[in-house]
Amino acid sequence: MHRAEILAALIPIFRNVFDNEAMELTPDTVADDIAEWDSMANITLAVEIEDRFGVKIKTAEMEELRSVDDLIKLVQLHLQPNLIPG
Repeated sequence: MHRAEILAALIPIFRNVFDNEAMELTPDTVADDIAEWDSMANITLAVEIEDRFGVKIKTAEMEELRSVDDLIKLVQLHLQPNLIPG
């Protein structure tokens, strides 16, 4: 799945989690850009992303994310497990 496709799928997830249908999301969006993006929202995002993409995201992985770009990369890695080292 391409980065643009993942971003397009993340937008409605973020809009739903943060109850903001007008929310704009770019790879450069960071948690500080969204006042409501706290640890509880992070959990909700992880669950929604797991459901949408059929992947399992570890809590530690979500805690390390600093931007939407990081989230896109994480989803890509989980969708292509043969690319994950180790």
